[in-house]
Amino acid sequence: MSSLHTSSPASSVSLERLVYTSIATEPMGTLSLFNLLNQARQRNAQLGLTGHLLYADGRFTQCLEGRSEALDTLWASLLRDNRHQDIRLLSRTPLTTRRFAQWDMAFSSYRYLNSMNMPGFFPLDASGQSTQSERCMSD
Repeated sequence: MSSLHTSSPASSVSLERLVYTSIATEPMGTLSLFNLLNQARQRNAQLGLTGHLLYADGRFTQCLEGRSEALDTLWASLLRDNRHQDIRLLSRTPLTTRRFAQWDMAFSSYRYLNSMNMPGFFPLDASGQSTQSERCMSD
């Protein structure tokens, strides 16, 4: 499920990018990741957020884009989520355009975890990255 989010100049709509990392409390298989991704996409669509989720070696790295108030709401929810621990905010910065405007939540992980052919899935390369995860961290 994806929806198109249009970008507005920062002066009319204040957009931010939030990036964090955390450790899964339990190893996540295909079904768990599929359910997590569907929940994240629904919540992000409700809040007007876009982004990317990377899952590798039991660690999540997530990049979220949207209005400050929506990020605050989701961040508070993430801090209470018992599916992960050791949550660390890596950055929160203003932005002028969304890098993931076409995805409520793009997703990158190991190719074998995509047995359900999830839309918006981008397999990891040998370095543990994907083209989408690299977009999140670049300035």
